[in-house]
Amino acid sequence: MFNILCFGDSNTFGTNPKGGRHSWNVRWPGRLQQLLGKEYYIIEEGMGGRTTVWDDPLEPNRCGLSALPVALQSHKPLDMVILSLGTNDCKAHFHATPRIIAKGMECLCKEVRSFDYGPSYPVPKILIISPIHILEDVEHSPFASFDKTSPEKSRLLAPLYRNVASEQDCLFLDGSTVAKASPIDQLHMDKDNHRALAEAVADIVKTYFEA
Repeated sequence: MFNILCFGDSNTFGTNPKGGRHSWNVRWPGRLQQLLGKEYYIIEEGMGGRTTVWDDPLEPNRCGLSALPVALQSHKPLDMVILSLGTNDCKAHFHATPRIIAKGMECLCKEVRSFDYGPSYPVPKILIISPIHILEDVEHSPFASFDKTSPEKSRLLAPLYRNVASEQDCLFLDGSTVAKASPIDQLHMDKDNHRALAEAVADIVKTYFEA
């Protein structure tokens, strides 16, 4: 059995743009489990508001770099870690440029690769998923931390993340090429887009492990 950790934010958690949380068989990690079957074990580790490396005074305990070592320790052995973060780094109060956000993703990759898993445990392969695009009207959404600069930042992340993936020997998926946010809340995916993302991830995973 291949053990895969999905480490992400609210779109990994499965926040429903209509409110609440999508059910397990709708959100993309659950769909991924169904697509891959019993030879794979998909571990969900999504949290709304999670960033790559930032501590958020408005939403405490959301720093990905702080949470990642705990997840790696508690879920090992791991064959793959999927990192799907960056949307919340686009919040106005972080003042982070796309290049800085990409450096945050690089820090997460280095943590996965350098973590002390202990004897007999493998170093997992990393798949980076760059975020879906934040929609233009997000500054008028209920999410006050996003402003008019946030959508453009999200659109500029994919090529920078692709470079990080190349430099860190990671797999890569541009999430915005297969899925998009709902116009209901500008940030989160509906069930059809969760399905589309899961299908794209499944293709990459199968290609890597079953080649």
